[in-house]
Amino acid sequence: MIELDGSQGEGGGQVLRTSLTLSMITGQPVRIKNIRANRPKPGLMRQHLVAVQAAAEACGAETSDAALGSRELAFRPGRIRAGDYSFAIGTAGSSMLVLQTLMPALLFADGASTVKVSGGTHNPKAPPAEFLQRAYGRAMKLMGAEIDIQLNRHGFYPAGGGEVVASVRPCAQLRHLDLMARGERTGAYAESFVAAVPPGVARRELDCVANAMGWGEDQLHVRPLPNDQGPGNALLLTLESEHVTEVFAAFGEKSVPAEMVARQAVNDARRYIASGAAVGEHLADQLMLPMALAGGGKFTVDRVSQHALTNAEVIARFLPVDIRFQAEERHSVCTVSQRM
Repeated sequence: MIELDGSQGEGGGQVLRTSLTLSMITGQPVRIKNIRANRPKPGLMRQHLVAVQAAAEACGAETSDAALGSRELAFRPGRIRAGDYSFAIGTAGSSMLVLQTLMPALLFADGASTVKVSGGTHNPKAPPAEFLQRAYGRAMKLMGAEIDIQLNRHGFYPAGGGEVVASVRPCAQLRHLDLMARGERTGAYAESFVAAVPPGVARRELDCVANAMGWGEDQLHVRPLPNDQGPGNALLLTLESEHVTEVFAAFGEKSVPAEMVARQAVNDARRYIASGAAVGEHLADQLMLPMALAGGGKFTVDRVSQHALTNAEVIARFLPVDIRFQAEERHSVCTVSQRM
């Protein structure tokens, strides 16, 4: 039984999600205490509980203390099973974070799987669906994984009601991947999704992006959605390069000016561009685990977050790998290598 303290490091839900994924894959049981101890509402929220339930269903695990608000959890996995799975969060909690827990494990199932999750698809402090489709999905394809993610309905905070479906085919062995340079830019565009929000909000956001990034009208897209999928607003900046795709997101909130939403996404994109790194901080978080499963890998990252450092520590508890970060002039290098 691997024992983890969820209050260490970043102290959020990533400790739980990474532990569930790797417990499923390695067959090692895990006990976590102080779950999400550094959050305003510690313990299992709906999206975290659904992630536990989803992982348990996919591998026939035995769990204890799996309940809303629980600050401890024991998880004893069985064999990962292919299937057609469906899970409902019931709130605007992130469907993407549930998929993030299950998808890597289902690569090691005995057949192809589909996973449908309903809940939030565009949430602050969680990757939007397009990030998984464009950024994470492209990197995983380079590693040999066949993952397809379809967004059927948008779900914004606080209403939720979104739906996403992931198809995952088994992969006997992920390939080693080095992403040291992004290569030449091949595309760049901004999208403002609006549901039950005045379309002028989208236009103002895109005008700010155009001024800040020097982008033309053909790179700016208003994406109106049906009113029953709102109210909600998400601004996405997608940068396509020769070797990698990155997506930067900001979300509209009540009483927050459109210009401030745009500024957040623009600042993240500009920091990434100026760094010269291949990946941004959020994609870095999601690459370490599959690289560890592949036995190694390397990438340059614009910013090393506490989130990433904590994730690296958890991965190393389950797998015989070392994950090291080396600061350079404009960015850092992350190296994942097998432990000697």
